[in-house]
Amino acid sequence: MYKGLLLLFSVLTPYSLWAQKAIDHSKQIDTTGKKDLIDIGKSLFHIENKIDTSKKDRSLYFSILPLSSAVPGGGRAIFTATTAGFYLGERSTTYLSTVTFSPYFNFRGRYGFPFRSNLWLKDNSWTIQGDTRFLVYPQNTWGLGGGTPEFNKFVVNYNYFRFYQSALKRITSYLYAGVGYNMDIYMDIETDNPGALQKFTKYPYGTSSEQTSYSSGITANLLYDSRNNQFNPLPGAYTSIVYRVNAHAFGSDADWQSIYIDMRKYISLTHTNEHNVLAFWTYYWKTFGNGIPYLNLPSIGWDPYQRSGRGIEQNRYRGKSLVYFETEYRRDILENGLLGFVVFANVNSVSEPATNRFTYWRPAGGTGLRIKFNKKSNTNIAVDYGISQGYSAIILGLGEAF
Repeated sequence: MYKGLLLLFSVLTPYSLWAQKAIDHSKQIDTTGKKDLIDIGKSLFHIENKIDTSKKDRSLYFSILPLSSAVPGGGRAIFTATTAGFYLGERSTTYLSTVTFSPYFNFRGRYGFPFRSNLWLKDNSWTIQGDTRFLVYPQNTWGLGGGTPEFNKFVVNYNYFRFYQSALKRITSYLYAGVGYNMDIYMDIETDNPGALQKFTKYPYGTSSEQTSYSSGITANLLYDSRNNQFNPLPGAYTSIVYRVNAHAFGSDADWQSIYIDMRKYISLTHTNEHNVLAFWTYYWKTFGNGIPYLNLPSIGWDPYQRSGRGIEQNRYRGKSLVYFETEYRRDILENGLLGFVVFANVNSVSEPATNRFTYWRPAGGTGLRIKFNKKSNTNIAVDYGISQGYSAIILGLGEAF
């Protein structure tokens, strides 16, 4: 297993490094002849453009999308996806900073307040990343491993608070290193019958009734990022490695560690202004040590951005290790960029509790429509339909899945 993973990353790494020569950050998004929903709104309501050239390098690109859709954890909910993009330095030398707030709720006791930020300081000298969430869940769980049948599931109720922060300094072009702090609190873990979750999962940590599990630790972070737009990545590459150390000294219930390796590659299939991109994504997530809370174990759909496994219900597969692959093709439908489409396929596998091997590989796939919301920040409204064995969902959001 480990030899296979090393081979995978050795194959993908040269593609990431090649992007350093391919990207020219002095070239801005060309919006000539392009159209978005803002243009349509201005035309309908006869709103004239008022350009303040003195503030052109400090523009704020704001998008808001109130809709009803599937949400992480399953089911439908009312949510509002709000994104803001802005520059903290000259556009030619500084990436677009992003802030996302996507609160949601339904009428069955599930709601969430996730807030994410990814700030790039002047000349990309530092990147500061934040992820804060408060979630209230009733959520299905299927236990550990990839061989659990669909019908054999169990409802768990809990409250979840996350606080992740990291600061990374630029070492060389596109390469950053830094440290961070991660905290997870799973509160009031409840089931209909006391002790039922521990009996169902056959896992002793973080499965007791009305238990609160607390994980707290520092992280060592390494980042390579040659993209200049997180909402809709342009051709380039991305690699992130986060090694986390939880310890009693930081207030954690147990001493345990994890590593998360995330790699992405974007290839433009045309040299024109047309959007025609092939995107690849893979990540490997592994935990080490004893006493790891059940809800902290790697699980599909619980990657940092909760975007993996489109077409698979969040939490469906869980284990001490998880490996994931996804490919997506993105293309404009209209020459003005207002409409586009995607086609995607993904597969994941979690380690089995008895052998720690990746035995079962679970695929999913689908297609989606893209509507240009803001051409300046290249933000799309994403309408995706994903399907896998025994499950399907329509997922709406702002920005690309990865």
